Amino acid sequence: MTIGTEHEYSINDACFNAVPVSDQIIKTICGSFESEILFGDVKLGKELQKHVLEFIPRFPVDDLSQLEAQLVSGIQKFYRIFPDRYQILGLGMHPTLTLDKTAVWDHDEGEYYAAYDRLFNIRQHGWLNIQALQINLSYAGDKELVALYNRLRPLLPYLVAITASSPMVEGRLTGFADNRLRYYMANQKEIPRICNRIIPEKIRNAGEYCSAQEEIFAELRQRDATILCEEWVNSSGIIIRFSRKCLEIKALDEQESIRSDMAVCAFIRALLRCRSLPVETDQDQLIALMERAIRDGTASMHPELEKLYTIAWQKATDDERRYLPVIEDRIQNGSLAEQIIRRFNEERDMVPILSAMAHCLRFNSPYGMT
Repeated sequence: MTIGTEHEYSINDACFNAVPVSDQIIKTICGSFESEILFGDVKLGKELQKHVLEFIPRFPVDDLSQLEAQLVSGIQKFYRIFPDRYQILGLGMHPTLTLDKTAVWDHDEGEYYAAYDRLFNIRQHGWLNIQALQINLSYAGDKELVALYNRLRPLLPYLVAITASSPMVEGRLTGFADNRLRYYMANQKEIPRICNRIIPEKIRNAGEYCSAQEEIFAELRQRDATILCEEWVNSSGIIIRFSRKCLEIKALDEQESIRSDMAVCAFIRALLRCRSLPVETDQDQLIALMERAIRDGTASMHPELEKLYTIAWQKATDDERRYLPVIEDRIQNGSLAEQIIRRFNEERDMVPILSAMAHCLRFNSPYGMT
């Protein structure tokens, strides 16, 4: 199974104020305002919000160390061009950003953004302040597609618990580990089918998924938004990208380092080799578990996560085992959100925490691990 990832990072000044300059950065590099450019071993792209850049490896791979190398090379190249001017930062949301300090990308694709804005109002959290780690897993045919989809679905709450990294909104702790998903779950509430409370229903074949997708398209057409009738409009925790022959996991907060992102990938791939996992599969129960994960991170799921980690270690390749200790640390010491909350409650100052997170990304060092 080949794997590809997409990484969204906020652009910051030296004091970790988000700055909406993705267009200016891309123009500095290539001479014009482009949505996506080749940038060494990665592709560098814009997002809806102009304080965010997306890093995508140029090629999906089988070996996580190759994927890691591409991304680390891209980040190193960014800092060679902008050694002191900008700091880039992971996390599921920028923790101190207020929405008046960012802007919507305004150079192309405006017709899509206008349609979204008319339907849902994109000038709010859940649109203008979210940063996801997206993981794309290839499938060989319809049978494997359905099997992988149905195995991933019940893993989503546990993956969200481990990756929660957005405990703060506009400089305040909210009592939730994953505020990105809190906002994301409501950002298209006018058409609930689009997000489906993050947890999709089990499918028996690809046709069932397509039928559900058509129901979304029908609602969009009724609202004169045919332009959005594309496979990417589905905002559930897992979607199928038939055009790429991959499953796209959309539910995860971005992490603080590439190595931590690769650890999440290793954990997922190893677990998918197990045909029968000790996890809940009932839809209502999974939604309840997701709500716990969003609120608590790993805190209320330790026994379940420890069982899953044991299985992952047993099923992992040697390459994947290089990364899995990061997951073990997140289970034992808490998700990044939980660790941020503890440190902020002790220090009452976010700048040193953000400085540490920026260092983790720049030097590919997982937070809290020596």
